[in-house]
Amino acid sequence: MIDCHVHVFDPDRFPYAADAWYQPVGGETGTVANLGQVLDAHEVQHALIVGPNSGYGLDNRCLLDALAQGAGRYKGVAVVRNDASRTELQDLQAAGVVGVALNVALLGVDFYRDTGPLLERLRELGLWAQVQVQADELVALKPLLQDSGARLLFDHCGRPNPKAGMGQAGFAALLEAYTPQALVWASDWPFLRAPARIDYGPLLALFEQLLPDADARQAVLWDTPRRLFGFGA
Repeated sequence: MIDCHVHVFDPDRFPYAADAWYQPVGGETGTVANLGQVLDAHEVQHALIVGPNSGYGLDNRCLLDALAQGAGRYKGVAVVRNDASRTELQDLQAAGVVGVALNVALLGVDFYRDTGPLLERLRELGLWAQVQVQADELVALKPLLQDSGARLLFDHCGRPNPKAGMGQAGFAALLEAYTPQALVWASDWPFLRAPARIDYGPLLALFEQLLPDADARQAVLWDTPRRLFGFGA
């Protein structure tokens, strides 16, 4: 199995940014050592560690440290400035980063309207643009993202409004081409700002209930993420 969206928070070794919009505490934190223990307990071989909205801002040091400690077990998604250079991106790529986070749900659509050159650099380097949108934000960004030719990864299921149903414009835009060959699974460990307790095992059990076909589960949990993100390569 491969978990395709986790975070690492280690404030003792990597203090949070003073202007971070949210600073995880207590059970919301999780070091790379904690992550490895959780994955081992559930027989998860690899994970994609995502630079979080919370805690670190544009500081990727905690992420890069986790990638180095993982020695190939992990890949990363970094947070960069919109004008990040090709050299910066190449340095991150050499350290195990496979994509860059675009946190539209936090920063808004207008913040990313100037990212055409960044998306072009991501395309040229074969890096992913990991996009977090909510509600109908994808409708406004869809032309920019599609025209860029960059590899696109949408997290948190596009964060649709459940009350708006399947027909809402943002979710409909997301659902155009998905099959088990284009879907991955993620836990979002260590579960920041959860309204109720969440544990890793029940999430895996729920996934099996939602996707009862064994071949489809094999694709989503292993074949597809291994192919898309180069785990084991």
